[in-house]
Amino acid sequence: MSYQNLEVWKLGTDLVEGVYGIIKLLPRQELFCLAAQLQRAVVSVPSNIAEGYGRNNTNEFRHFLRIAMGSRAEVQTQLLICVRLRYVTQEQIEPLLQLNEMLGRKLYNFIQSLQ
Repeated sequence: MSYQNLEVWKLGTDLVEGVYGIIKLLPRQELFCLAAQLQRAVVSVPSNIAEGYGRNNTNEFRHFLRIAMGSRAEVQTQLLICVRLRYVTQEQIEPLLQLNEMLGRKLYNFIQSLQ
């Protein structure tokens, strides 16, 4: 089995794809600020899942899954900031917020299953 078979990793990469679509809607002046921060945070989710899996140690894997959880919360906050700044609408990000929420539940349950 590979980390690529993990549902949480697949959902994380789905989130990356969706968020990159939103990033394209941001104004040019946000290219090196909000857009860059959002890119780093969203890519961090599946990246940390993969890195933790690759450590081949359950305790370290849980640690990296928790980091992915934190990055997921960061993505949620940054998407909401995009709405507050009127760069995108709530309707545009709602599917991503729902995906992000589902990913959070599945990550939490996965972490619990590794206890």
